[in-house]
Amino acid sequence: HFSLVKTTDLIRVTHEGEIVEGNHPVNAAAFAIHSRIHMAHPEINAACHTHSLYGKAWSSFGRKLNYLTQDSCAFYNDHDVFKKYSGLVLESSEGDEIAKMLTSNKALILQNHGLLTTGKFVESAAWWFITMERTCQAQLLVESATNKKNDPHIISNQAAKKAYEIIGNEEAGWFSFQPLLQKLHKEFPELK
Repeated sequence: HFSLVKTTDLIRVTHEGEIVEGNHPVNAAAFAIHSRIHMAHPEINAACHTHSLYGKAWSSFGRKLNYLTQDSCAFYNDHDVFKKYSGLVLESSEGDEIAKMLTSNKALILQNHGLLTTGKFVESAAWWFITMERTCQAQLLVESATNKKNDPHIISNQAAKKAYEIIGNEEAGWFSFQPLLQKLHKEFPELK
């Protein structure tokens, strides 16, 4: 379970999947995605991907997020949907397709699968993931309350772009994660 993982449980591997640090096996599906992202984008230092509850639920629609909240604007023209679900990703060719979509996006919704975010900083990639998960949750709540008399207000492209320029950049992602990092350091002093 994630709550039990320690830094000593992590592994480091080459682009070919050879373990160079750590004692655990390589997750083939994770490797097929993450290795191809890092090979294609040396500027990306972190990629976050899990099958989170709201991300999984939203991914089943196969749609990009609407700009319903200020936080959703962090993904203005900076996320897309990878619509090819063919089961577990075990082929590097599918990892290559995902990596290609990250050329112009920091985040992807993997249809029927979950969320994937990237960053130049570990902190920004983690913050984008947390924010995208919460944005999926908000969108699901809004859509469940929407009816003919009660349509949500979508943020205009102009306003979404303006917000994105402030909260959607790498430094903003890094900065936004700092309070959580402080909390993690307090709870887990062995983290470096």
